[in-house]
Amino acid sequence: MPVWNPSVYLQFADQRSRPFFDLVGRVDADRPRTVVDLGCGPGQLTASLAERWPSATVIGLDSSPEMIEQAQAYASDRVSFAVADLRDWQPDGPVDVIISNATLQWIPEHRDLLPILIDRLSDGGWLAFQVPGNFDQPSHVLLYELARDPRFARWTEGTALRPVIGAAEYLDDLARFGQVDAWETTYLHLLEGPDPVFRWISGTGARPVLQALPEPQRTEFVAEYQALLREAYPAREHGTVLPFRRIFVVVRKP
Repeated sequence: MPVWNPSVYLQFADQRSRPFFDLVGRVDADRPRTVVDLGCGPGQLTASLAERWPSATVIGLDSSPEMIEQAQAYASDRVSFAVADLRDWQPDGPVDVIISNATLQWIPEHRDLLPILIDRLSDGGWLAFQVPGNFDQPSHVLLYELARDPRFARWTEGTALRPVIGAAEYLDDLARFGQVDAWETTYLHLLEGPDPVFRWISGTGARPVLQALPEPQRTEFVAEYQALLREAYPAREHGTVLPFRRIFVVVRKP
């Protein structure tokens, strides 16, 4: 299983956090008692949920021990973290709010999992999730085209993420379970520094491919991938623009 590196992931913490707050801003829960963040990552955003809902107990879960180790710095009397696979998660009782930010795209069967998560909500509870919708963009197309090159394919086979569906399709999937609010947003992230798009994706979507490659193939792959990204996302005077489409869904259980 690919390993998460919190320090690499946090290089663009400000830009990565914007969709989280846009998502949580649409959850109109009134004094929830229990809030769970599925795929909490390094924990700083999970901790903000305790500020949003001051009377709630907040639990952050992630399958990465490295991420949970980092997240423990944000633990408090109302915020706790644990290593767990959200597919196996069984709460002690009904949960008032479930948040999942940029996590479900890692689970091929996540559409089947969504009704199960809604079932774990209390009456009137909220499920809110966000997934990237940029699998058709150069950052991913170039990644997987290069990964299929005969020089690398023997190691990278099976590492491609399956694209998610659109907001309208999630709405159709979930409308029978409650009131659904679904939308899409394309952020124009202005990135700085050398090879910024590579540094962005190497901390997330490209991890499985990069970690599957041994040396010296990984060094060769990285050099070629960086060159392709520089051409696809040229640096401008004001920085490098990374368009990033996100898909948001909020469901309120009756």
